[in-house]
Amino acid sequence: MTVNLEVAEGVGTIRLDRPPMNALDVATQDRLKELAEEASRRDDVRAVVIYGGEKVFAAGADIKEMQRMDHAAMVVRSRALQESFTAVARIPKPVVAAITGYALGGGCELALCADFRIAADNAKLGQPEILLGLIPGAGGTQRLARLIGPSKAKDLIFTGRMVKADEALALGLVDRLAPAAEVFGEAHAWAAKLAQGPAIALRAAKEAIDTGLETDLETGLAVERTWFAGLFATEDRERGMRSFVEEGPGKAKFQ
Repeated sequence: MTVNLEVAEGVGTIRLDRPPMNALDVATQDRLKELAEEASRRDDVRAVVIYGGEKVFAAGADIKEMQRMDHAAMVVRSRALQESFTAVARIPKPVVAAITGYALGGGCELALCADFRIAADNAKLGQPEILLGLIPGAGGTQRLARLIGPSKAKDLIFTGRMVKADEALALGLVDRLAPAAEVFGEAHAWAAKLAQGPAIALRAAKEAIDTGLETDLETGLAVERTWFAGLFATEDRERGMRSFVEEGPGKAKFQ
């Protein structure tokens, strides 16, 4: 399999495994969608790490495969391509990308689908599609602009240039840097900590933020209000408030 799902400590690791560069061919895209949906459904998965291995996250699409596609073929395939990445973005649990080596093109777009990105201090990221006479097609024009702002996104997409880890951090493209050997450990620890939190409240927070970014303020506030009130019907809310009153903040243990 080109993508695998392993679960430990409540954390599901979706691991890309297509040496040498984890090129995202059609089979890998479809498998990614399948496992993202599985991770979304499984109760034993409370948080997710996206990882490409010690040497590379994902260097982009399989260009040789794409070269064989004409316009009619890509009209059909482009929707499935986007849907595979959107399945990752819609995992209703915290998702962290552990980025080593290159995260280019589709690899960068996959990282953009995570809630948090930890990158190796020698990682390189970018959207080089323009150098092929193309634009990003797996969400890059939309998610990158929402993450770092339109001007910075246009700089990366118009030029196709790669950015080193320190610039990616400064741009807000990644959230934290770590030595390459420690990237996965840090990502898994971050996810494992959140896996112990209140699952429904975490889902609510993610949906409220993501929905709010895609709509107007008034609609976003309505989504927040609905989730906020709804959480008062959960056992986690009762447990959390009781623990706060009886023991002080930050000591609740959620099921």
